[in-house]
Amino acid sequence: MGIRFFLALCFLLLVLGCEVQGAVLPQQHDASSQPLLAQVQESLSTYWDTAKTAAQGLYEKTYLTTVDEKIRDMYSKSTAAMSTYAGIFTDQILTMLKGDQ
Repeated sequence: MGIRFFLALCFLLLVLGCEVQGAVLPQQHDASSQPLLAQVQESLSTYWDTAKTAAQGLYEKTYLTTVDEKIRDMYSKSTAAMSTYAGIFTDQILTMLKGDQ
């Protein structure tokens, strides 16, 4: 969860940074002929592509194989523990439902 939060925070800061600095868009010769909605859509699309590219680059820089192995190990251990506790819980429920016979 920490990595996802970190990436989300970086993405948010990147978008805000682009908004504050103002992305340099190619000058259009006849900008008045385009409707405002099309201009806004094009601007948002440019911001989105820039943010997506930056987030992908950040993810590729911070990707560590040891972290991936640790996550897999934690997942396998936690699923093994949960299956054990689920089995115990199921046995308790069945014992309660059966009662003393």
